[in-house]
Amino acid sequence: MWIPVATAEEFENGRLVVRVEGEKTPVLLLLVGEEVFAISDICTHDKNPLSDGPLEGYTIQCTRHGAKFDIRTGKQTMPAPRPVKAYKAKLEDGKVWLEI
Repeated sequence: MWIPVATAEEFENGRLVVRVEGEKTPVLLLLVGEEVFAISDICTHDKNPLSDGPLEGYTIQCTRHGAKFDIRTGKQTMPAPRPVKAYKAKLEDGKVWLEI
């Protein structure tokens, strides 16, 4: 099921953190060019928010210990022990939609 979670105007520097009903952690939305990506906003290593981390290409880095996550898949590098949840996301008519 696809649900609307934000509008394109809400992004600040290509980033937006939203709360989604039924999800335990906040969701980080990232606007890269004309594409939108969505992952859980909590590092699986130490629970630090990923929204503060630098984004290079399709990789975001946790500011605390340097774990990196692919924003397309959620896959991680050490020291994170497991990937973050990645959501299917799309931008249509100025609205961001997530598949839940």
